[in-house]
Amino acid sequence: MLRQNFLEELKKLENSLVEMGSTVKDMLEKSKKAIIDKDEALAKQVIDMDDIVDKYNWSIENNCLKLLALQQPMAHDLRVIAAAMKIISDIERMGDYCVDIAKFTIELIKLPLLPLNKNLTNMFELVEKMLCDSLDAFINRDINFILSVVDQDDAIDRTYYRIYDEVIEEIEHAPETAPQQVKYLMIARFLERIADHITNIAERIYYMETGELKELHE
Repeated sequence: MLRQNFLEELKKLENSLVEMGSTVKDMLEKSKKAIIDKDEALAKQVIDMDDIVDKYNWSIENNCLKLLALQQPMAHDLRVIAAAMKIISDIERMGDYCVDIAKFTIELIKLPLLPLNKNLTNMFELVEKMLCDSLDAFINRDINFILSVVDQDDAIDRTYYRIYDEVIEEIEHAPETAPQQVKYLMIARFLERIADHITNIAERIYYMETGELKELHE
């Protein structure tokens, strides 16, 4: 009976973690739409959603500690709890980066409009897919899928460096656009950091299933 109760509580914890990740996914999607549509109200909505992520973070961490204190988790269960505590930290930071993107979007809206860098839009989509896949990997515990999630980071890194080169070129060509271009570059940097945190999540899922702490992205 105690074991069954523990498994039920562990499942609730896992479901909450997925909900937390889905909230950040929603923030990321709204961030993209806000910058494409120049929608300040939507950007502010992203900022407000950070409180939801923070509440998930505290609640899940508290439940992890309760499970450790009140139960005697077996080896795999213990890894799930330990990994969950690290994963929620990465998800919380990803939410913070979405907020940063939203704040820069609001600043951009107040400046003379420039065409949106197509590679930046593409980068949003790549990061969104990587985040979706990482949540699926957590749910399904598929090692091969976890490794494929990590591989996606290379395309995101390449896109970031393309944006960097384009921004430098645009500033050299039209120095008056520097304030906007630098903000676009910073948004790309935030997306690149989100992808790094998703890689961390994939590594923790790998640890959950194999018991091996391994850096998967070379």
